[in-house]
Formats: sequence, structure tokens, C-alpha cells
Amino acid sequence: MLRVEEVIRLLPHRYPFLLIDRILEIEPGRRARGIKNVSINEPFFQGHFPDQPIMPGVLIVESMAQVGGVILMSLPENRDKRAYFAGMDKVRFRRPVFPGDTLVLDVEVLWHRGSFGRVRAEAFVCEQLAAEAELSYSIMRIQEVSRGNGG
Repeated sequence: MLRVEEVIRLLPHRYPFLLIDRILEIEPGRRARGIKNVSINEPFFQGHFPDQPIMPGVLIVESMAQVGGVILMSLPENRDKRAYFAGMDKVRFRRPVFPGDTLVLDVEVLWHRGSFGRVRAEAFVCEQLAAEAELSYSIMRIQEVSRGNGG
């Protein structure tokens, strides 16, 4: 298990864009299960939607991508690198996510070659599938991105 303090050491995201609260299980480089406790205090609920707040689907996808980032950044060989979200396919939203829900985020690496790869991700609320996607990523040295060579 990784607490949020450990997640912060692995990811560059910070409030209000850190969208995972804990990693429950992890096999570095292979798979992980994380959680996001969805609070009415989330900034996005101010406008999405004030009369019927639901978590934006793109932020559910971002939550899944961040769990994928933890899987990749937990490998010792990636300490001076960063994982970047490079694309998404087969995205489906199956049920809305409301304030008070706990998202359980299951992510598994499908393949990895060189600095590119793909994960399969699913988000559940009360064991019901809320969203699913295949997400592509690129891993780059931090200095390469700061020089404008990608990201």
C-alpha cells in the first residue's frame, strides 16, 4: 500500500489535480489498484453541475492515468524520468460518479516497448463499472521535456 505522501513522491501532480488518494495494491511495472475519494469539496463540482454534481468523465480517465503513472514511476530505472499521458482508446463511461463515491481504480500494463506503452484501466464504484479505457504513455527523462522535446 502507498499512502498519498508516497504517491506525491512518484507523481508531479498536486492539489487540485492529484486525483488519487491511495494505492491499495501495487506490482511495480505491472499493475496497481488505487482509490479516489470523491468529495463535494472538489473544485470541479462548482461548475459540473451545480444542480446535479457529477465527476467529469475526463477526470475519471485522468485518475486512471495517474494510477498508471504510479505503476511506471515505482520502477527504480524510472527515477529520473516522468510518464506522460500520450493517448486514449476504447474509452467508455458506464455510470456517473457522485460526491461521496469512492472510485476504485484498477490499472494493468498491457505492453511496454522502449519508452512507449499501453495500460488497460477500469474505474469502479460499489463494484459497478463506472469507466474503462486503454491509455497510452511515453516515458521521458525530465531534462528532455524541459528542453521542449515532447510532453
